[in-house]
Amino acid sequence: MQMSSTNVGAPIGARYRERLSPSLWVLVAAAVCGPMAALVFSPIDTTLALVVGALVGIGFVALLVAGSPTLEVRDGIMRAGRARIPVDLLGDPVISTGEEARSARGPELDPRAWHVIRGGIDGVAAFPVLDADDPTPVWVLSSRTPDRLAAAVRRAREAVQEKW
Repeated sequence: MQMSSTNVGAPIGARYRERLSPSLWVLVAAAVCGPMAALVFSPIDTTLALVVGALVGIGFVALLVAGSPTLEVRDGIMRAGRARIPVDLLGDPVISTGEEARSARGPELDPRAWHVIRGGIDGVAAFPVLDADDPTPVWVLSSRTPDRLAAAVRRAREAVQEKW
């Protein structure tokens, strides 16, 4: 489930928000844990097995959705998971999809990079960090709409520069 929005009229920059939720197939696979748990409890009591199975299935799916990181650009700050950085410290992004994105997430990924990568999401946006004192050279982020994320960062950066 993708939830993204932009608001050009925001006071200090564009708004963008995207939850990197698991794909449908991951949620279905997690829900299969419910019947497996029910099988364990079925020799004890079938009613207990059904209740435990339902709770386990719903619990796993809820944990996967609740634990999904978000990407957000708001008030001149980009947030990716639990990290945040001012947009004026980010350079022009490199957008990748397909084979380029697979390579950016794998063999070309700098181990010093801050990365929020989710399987099942094809697009990747890599934002170089312009702060020479920052030990993280680049932010590599999975996104279903990496072009919109990059555009939101550019607009927010322009808005911050206009403000100062």
